[in-house]
Amino acid sequence: MDLKHISRGITDGRDRAPARAMFKAIGFTDADLSRPLIGVANTWIETMPCNFHLRRLSAKVKEGIRDAGGTPMEFNTIAISDGETMGTEGMRASLVSRELIADSIELVCRGQLFDAVVCVVGCDKTIPAAAMALARMNLPGMVLYGGTIAPGSYRGKDVTIQDVFEAVGANAAGKMTDQELKNLEDVACPGAGACGGQYTANTMSTVMEMIGLSPMGFNSVPAMDAEKDKVCFDCGKVVMNVLKKGIKPRDILTREAFENAIASVAATGGSTNAVLHLLAIAREAGVNLRIDDFQTVSERTPLLADLKPSGRFVAADMHRAGGVGLLAKRLLQGKKLHPNAITVTGLSISAEAAKASETPGQQVIAPLDKPLKATGGLVILKGNLAPEGCVAKISGHERLEHRGPARVFESEEDAMAAVTGKKIRAGDVVVIRNEGPKGGPGMREMLSVTGAIVGEGLGQSVALLTDGRFSGATHGLMAGHVSPEAALGGPIASVRDGDMIRFDVRKRLLEVEISDDALRQRMAQWKPPQPRYPTGVFAKYGALVSSASQGAVTSPR
Repeated sequence: MDLKHISRGITDGRDRAPARAMFKAIGFTDADLSRPLIGVANTWIETMPCNFHLRRLSAKVKEGIRDAGGTPMEFNTIAISDGETMGTEGMRASLVSRELIADSIELVCRGQLFDAVVCVVGCDKTIPAAAMALARMNLPGMVLYGGTIAPGSYRGKDVTIQDVFEAVGANAAGKMTDQELKNLEDVACPGAGACGGQYTANTMSTVMEMIGLSPMGFNSVPAMDAEKDKVCFDCGKVVMNVLKKGIKPRDILTREAFENAIASVAATGGSTNAVLHLLAIAREAGVNLRIDDFQTVSERTPLLADLKPSGRFVAADMHRAGGVGLLAKRLLQGKKLHPNAITVTGLSISAEAAKASETPGQQVIAPLDKPLKATGGLVILKGNLAPEGCVAKISGHERLEHRGPARVFESEEDAMAAVTGKKIRAGDVVVIRNEGPKGGPGMREMLSVTGAIVGEGLGQSVALLTDGRFSGATHGLMAGHVSPEAALGGPIASVRDGDMIRFDVRKRLLEVEISDDALRQRMAQWKPPQPRYPTGVFAKYGALVSSASQGAVTSPR
């Protein structure tokens, strides 16, 4: 195979002399231009710890590419911090950024005629965005996650950003002093790296290793671990090897690979956002994946990893215990994975998992015969409130039933004010609507509200549902991605204060206790809300975005 199968179009022949002259202006030589051109898509940004260290890692990736016989060319994308924008208007940009990052990677790779690409990612939207771009282009490439942050230490215990969000609620309830909140804030995030629990970034990092777009064992190395530099250097060999073997993303992204990825989310108590992102990646890859498939896979997959937000450990602990490879080995032993799914190394997932070793005495990943829970944490609920489905995460500690009066809010801010103002009572069902992909726009995460509910001491007595999203740090009886969303005329738009709402996890049911006729009469009076943004990127996104049940992807109408 000609390794410069694409880039010859920009570097070779008489007519390309002007292009070569411009490359030489920035230091590339004839020898450099004779080699395959490998894009390095770097999601570095100076606004957050998750991606702050990616300049250093990307430099190591480029060293590895040169050593393996390629010529790296680095470019940047945008990124948005979920943790910093949570609870603000800025959070609307988060999910929108996934599309823009994927578009950026696609545009530069297509425009510069790269032969392959390494995507260096961090905070959570950058991970699925990279996979979406690879699937669209079907260009040889891989994803490298920058790694998890180390846990902070507060009063002798490991803490993460989740503890700070919940401390806000505890402070509002008078259970924590202002100084205690400040002391926790000062130590919770000790350096670079993405949020430390099995929240969305680490969930999607696990997914990339299990689906095969990242080499097994590369992503789970923590951000500031000395081993991360070697992992980055080794990416050069991996990407040049995948180019030589002609392995393309759609060879990897099969139906079986997606089911393996879903199993990894279920087995680790991972973020509900994985549902949204895997649906989106599948659509880009041309794989027929439906929201109901998550329920099917979750029901046959045991919960094995004892990870925050519901468990005891953080992502760095899982790496030390044996990493994703050990998890895969467990699931393969239980016949819970498709063993022959190919990975970016050219080896099958079973061959990669065979290399894993378990740290003696580790307690993070349970043995197959003693799972933390017999089935996975992802649950798809349906009913008259969510005809297309919604997503809940049941990690073993949550109530499986709840019936209570609706407390309806038209925005996250209104709900947050009610929670911190002590206006939510035990038994209530908090309903937050007009926060979906179109209605938000951007489908904000509700960690500020869910964290405050837990911090107020209402986590075991209040339920919540929304057409928005949750952070991976959310826990409790919370249903997100309610579809169709309110802005599309979904039944959630009809709910009124005091309506009785019932959750029944065993029956996979979410319903409001009013008749079908009454529901129809209410919806006959409903009018679509005016878009919050009449112009600009949010207006474009709101006009093009699909339902959350389809991954909230944008596509030409």
